[in-house]
Amino acid sequence: MICFRRPALWAALLLPLFGCAGHEAAPPAPRPAAALRLADLPGWDADRQSQALAALAMSCSVLPRLSDASPVGADGMAGTVADWRPVCAAVPAAGAGDAAVRAFLDSQFQAVALGEAPGLFTGYYEPEVSASRRRSPRFTVPLYRRPADLDAGKPYLTRAQIEAGGLRNRRLELFWLADAADAFFLQVQGSGRLRLAEGGTVRIGYAGDNGRPYTAIGRLLVERGALTKESVSLQSIRDWLHAHPAEAGPLMRQNARYVFFKEVPGAGPIGAQGVPLTPGRSLAIDAALLPLGAPFWLDTTYPAGTPEAGRPLQRLVVAQDVGAAIKGRQRGDLYWGSGDQAMRYAGNMKQPGRLFLLLPNAVAARGRPGA
Repeated sequence: MICFRRPALWAALLLPLFGCAGHEAAPPAPRPAAALRLADLPGWDADRQSQALAALAMSCSVLPRLSDASPVGADGMAGTVADWRPVCAAVPAAGAGDAAVRAFLDSQFQAVALGEAPGLFTGYYEPEVSASRRRSPRFTVPLYRRPADLDAGKPYLTRAQIEAGGLRNRRLELFWLADAADAFFLQVQGSGRLRLAEGGTVRIGYAGDNGRPYTAIGRLLVERGALTKESVSLQSIRDWLHAHPAEAGPLMRQNARYVFFKEVPGAGPIGAQGVPLTPGRSLAIDAALLPLGAPFWLDTTYPAGTPEAGRPLQRLVVAQDVGAAIKGRQRGDLYWGSGDQAMRYAGNMKQPGRLFLLLPNAVAARGRPGA
């Protein structure tokens, strides 16, 4: 469906530590395994599928903008928009219970496995940090709006050049932060909420980047021996930056990519499909290989450092986002929401697992997506 690409997810801080930095071969997709009944998916009966209803309805809301013949996914691996219209028309109304939502899903979909090898599943979140609309002795780190001379896809000033004053005196400062690490992580996430010193909160979103390659500082810290592959996480990287202020700036500048922001009104954050993300139910996928907007079944475990660590994390999710670090059919990034608790889950998540694609009955019956 519609794709507005956003920048690297937080997982890019770590990759290619986990062997997933490369991109799979391009479609067409291989013939999938035989379709499964949803009841046969691991953990199906234990999920609160109604919690994914809002995400599914959001993805369906995109359909009116598209023609019936529009393919869903690469090479139409999930059929066409015409295959999805009756499914979306049958989505239960908001407030429907788990039984009604499960009955709808069971009647409309079948599942197909996406390969046998276990994949990697990480998490991301929406940071929430203190900020100001005006520079002050406390708030000295700028977040910039998109420069007028930025040409998408072409290299622009590097992070080092920008931080050295390359955009100074151009009135591009959108907000000011107190912490350079906060600014860095906002750029990695691509969106966030700001608690303003003047009062209230605002949401910011991705407005473009400088077209420079992304360098994972988590990988650099492991290569230096400052962190181990087992201990590296969003929180351990943040702790290292704060504990080593003299080295933090030069390290962050090794990531040449720089992200520009805009204020985003209303609900959010907005994912690559152009709809607001739903905490715990929106998934970032590789849209070159999987269909954006489709529902999936996620079969993985909760990350270390959380109350549920090691327990099954099996739930219905909807592919509504993408990211530079998300490459492969068995690769996903789960959106956990906003704030510190979401950071705890997202920052520790690097779990093996599997994805199953849910296809409308008419598509599954054809035997091969897009056939």
